[in-house]
Amino acid sequence: MRWCAALALSLLLLLTRAGSVEAGAAEAPRLGEFFPVSPPQPAPPFSFVDAGGNAASLADFSGKLVVFNLWATWCAPCLREMPSLDRMQARLGEDVVVLAISEDRSGGKVVEPFIEKLGLRSVKFYLDPKSSAEQAFKVQGLPTSFVIGREGDVLGRVEGAAEWDSPKLLDTLKSFLASDEPIKASFRRVLP
Repeated sequence: MRWCAALALSLLLLLTRAGSVEAGAAEAPRLGEFFPVSPPQPAPPFSFVDAGGNAASLADFSGKLVVFNLWATWCAPCLREMPSLDRMQARLGEDVVVLAISEDRSGGKVVEPFIEKLGLRSVKFYLDPKSSAEQAFKVQGLPTSFVIGREGDVLGRVEGAAEWDSPKLLDTLKSFLASDEPIKASFRRVLP
């Protein structure tokens, strides 16, 4: 009798745990999927440098919709994603500012040849060799991107590589351009 009660209790605990894992999985972001932040939260302050060594920060881009992308040249998903960021920037022009911030510790000496090799021309590249952006935003992997509204609030994020010039993501960004209102919908678009 005790054995049956112990087995029943064990099964109940396993089912309860499985239910909580499933509930948590529904909220966990999937790679390449845009997730809105609701309500929008202020972006943490941090600084980075341009290729010339000039300091910059998110505050320098206030009043603009910013796609803030953390990446590195050694990150294979980052390499697949970067051309789509460049095409998206070219398509949306000055309406959106893409800040591609490299987390490479060697800085410009590895980033500049990478940019030239891929022929990237539209995205603005910055350096963060001390990984202050990763720390400020509590990033767990690369690439990770954040959409920052005109007022400096984080409106949403994408963890993993995404096709930034896909119709769904372009529509999402255009919706933010129309108003900085949070978007409830998300979508899944993972690069191979």
